[in-house]
Amino acid sequence: MSLVYQDPKSMADGRQRDRIANYTKFWNKDITTEDATNTENRRESYTDVVNGIFPSLSLVVSSIAFTPGYYDGATELYEYGWAQSFHFCRFYKGEAFAAALARHEHYLAAQMGLRPGMRVLDVGCGVGGPAREIARFADVEIVGLNNNEFQVQRARKYTKAAGLSEQVTFVRGDFMKLEEQFGKNAFDAVYAIEATCHAPTWEGVYGEIMKVLKPGGTFGVYEWCMTDDWDPSVPAHADLQHEIELGNGIPEMRPIKLAREALQTVGFEIQHEEDLADRPDPVPWYYPLEGDIRKAQTVWDYITVWRMSWSGILVTQNVVWTLEKLGLIPKGTYDVGEALKVAALSLVRGGQQKLFTPMYLVVSKKPEAS
Repeated sequence: MSLVYQDPKSMADGRQRDRIANYTKFWNKDITTEDATNTENRRESYTDVVNGIFPSLSLVVSSIAFTPGYYDGATELYEYGWAQSFHFCRFYKGEAFAAALARHEHYLAAQMGLRPGMRVLDVGCGVGGPAREIARFADVEIVGLNNNEFQVQRARKYTKAAGLSEQVTFVRGDFMKLEEQFGKNAFDAVYAIEATCHAPTWEGVYGEIMKVLKPGGTFGVYEWCMTDDWDPSVPAHADLQHEIELGNGIPEMRPIKLAREALQTVGFEIQHEEDLADRPDPVPWYYPLEGDIRKAQTVWDYITVWRMSWSGILVTQNVVWTLEKLGLIPKGTYDVGEALKVAALSLVRGGQQKLFTPMYLVVSKKPEAS
């Protein structure tokens, strides 16, 4: 048997090209040719879809970092720009970005009635920012679930540094197979923050959550939804839906009413529901994506907002284009960046037109008799 030397950088570039191709193959670039077959393919391959978008995001960011460490440099810089909590939030007047993120997490924990000693599952935990924050806030034990091994390892590293490893743990797993991994009635409460929109069906993931909850247990979720004002028969609305799906690794965006129906179908008793994006806040949830630095609420927040300004996007994409032409980053990275621009613009447009929300809050109970 002969051994052939393979350059590590070439191997890494090849894997990155494969990730980009694996992600983009699930969509037609021409929105007018998007059909039910594409949607069904994304539902069936939901783990490939969601695992494709995060490496793609990291590729664009790592290109700006000029770092040889693909994952480390990319994730560190991404976290620098958006903290360790990968979600949106409401803002009070003058409230700093990091403080608003934490308050959004505290609010969910409070609405769920989390209490010391509870065992709680975080479905789609990212790098564990919300899990650590909620563990401190409510003094609960949290298990974070993520299907991306790199993010799981990252979460463990941060949690150890925070001195919370005994209270907050992380596992790799599939949220469509929760009972298989944890068994029945394993948790006092379960929450999901902007994660279950990646499921092929809400009934499927909510049903799995129901199984691992103890009777009387609580499920709290911030769900990504199209609002009740969204009408798929309107071409502009359908285009918006498609752009959000493409840019954010979502098999299919669905309206609020279907989330409500799915919860009820699997047996949850809804205690409270509200689209928090409808609150009359002085600054909208999407303001960091608008790129208007005049709206930044603190000096530090200028960094976050600038990334999505016209100049920030111009700098980012010009650097990416140059590095790609020089062969320093994989071919296709620029196209991913362009897709992410579309994603950000579509989220802002969806928020401005009240057609999309990233914070449909629902707190539900598993019946005691279950």
